[in-house]
Amino acid sequence: MRIAVVGTGYVGLVAGACFADLGHTVVGIDTDPQKIAKLERNEIPIYEPGLDEVVRRNVEERRLSFTTDLAEGSRDADLAIIAVGTPQGGDGAADMRYVMQVAEQLASVLTKETVVVLKSTVPVGTNDRVQGLIDSRSKLKHRVVNNPEFLKEGDALNDFMKPDRVILGVRDDVGRAAMTALYAPLGLSEGQLMFMDPRSAEMAKYVANSMLAARISFMNEVARLCEAVSADFTAVRLGVGADARIGSQFLLAGPGFGGSCFPKDIKALMHLAKEHGVQLKVLDSVDAANEDQKKVIFGKLSRALEGVEGKKIAVWGLAFKAKTDDVRESPALALVEQLVAAGAIVSAHDPEAIETAKQSLGATANKVRFAKDKYEATEGADALVVVTEWNDYRNPDFDRLASNLRRKILIDGRNIWQAHAPHKHGFRYEGIGLLVR
Repeated sequence: MRIAVVGTGYVGLVAGACFADLGHTVVGIDTDPQKIAKLERNEIPIYEPGLDEVVRRNVEERRLSFTTDLAEGSRDADLAIIAVGTPQGGDGAADMRYVMQVAEQLASVLTKETVVVLKSTVPVGTNDRVQGLIDSRSKLKHRVVNNPEFLKEGDALNDFMKPDRVILGVRDDVGRAAMTALYAPLGLSEGQLMFMDPRSAEMAKYVANSMLAARISFMNEVARLCEAVSADFTAVRLGVGADARIGSQFLLAGPGFGGSCFPKDIKALMHLAKEHGVQLKVLDSVDAANEDQKKVIFGKLSRALEGVEGKKIAVWGLAFKAKTDDVRESPALALVEQLVAAGAIVSAHDPEAIETAKQSLGATANKVRFAKDKYEATEGADALVVVTEWNDYRNPDFDRLASNLRRKILIDGRNIWQAHAPHKHGFRYEGIGLLVR
């Protein structure tokens, strides 16, 4: 199939590269000429393990190309995939301006009847709006379908090629046939291709992310309760996760969730509910609990150091999770901002996210020391806190840390050092929900 992917951000670039790898002919389209020029040189604008190789291979084999020309890129396309951003607006609602702009432009340039695929995360009813807009602008009969993405940053290629399910919101047999052909190379079972109406597909995306966010927030609150009653959170989560009705996924404690999906999607679903007179009390609490959790590590540091003003704090990890350079809504950046505001000296390290962190922090970045080496960040520090669970941080040289740190205080925001028992090396060690040692 000939596919035009409008938007070469995280979702569009991963989807376009993977569809090309499945044998389709794909053109990635973006309004940013610098980004397109970099992609043509195989310079990937995001960090995602393995993506550079997939892009390079398919560009070389001429299944994948890039352009800034929407009309040229979508010429004779069987499918046009909209994968532009839907950022959160001031009221919590998803900002749909980019989706609607692309839809209007596609209606003017598509040269044959095309299936337009909404890959962007969009509120319920967007398919109807886009279909109506395209119908009013084009004499051709285009079909608009929904195909929400469920890609984890850091493991996106595996998620795409081995999905649990593919949700497809279609209205008729033409849309159904096109989407069946699109995903046919994956060899999915009939049950994995889940066809439904567009509104249900739009809703399923938001509900799935909100459900996962709810588990994270609940377990983070449980971890705080474990600390208060001197219970071991790790033992608790293992006992709970062994229940087949619950399962073990998304039961870890941490510094709060971040990224481009969970925070934005729960707020968008809350806004949708408010518009329709429905109160989602659980999601209100999930959002509030997550904001509280982002303050937990700062509190631990303040207590351990009897205040952080003038103290040097080494921070390992700036991305919102490992295997990505994405710092959107990152708990690590929230901590950095809290520490700087309180007068602490912050020395930070991250294997991939230093540049994106600098951009996100703005003026605050000028008050942070960014280290090229993780141990360099700890030299002369009063405490070390790990906020992002990079593999590079999981097995540190504790003797070297003891030599570098002025005070032997470790705050483990991901509980990745628990098995090492740092207290046996003479450290004061605190995790999330663990007994203080």
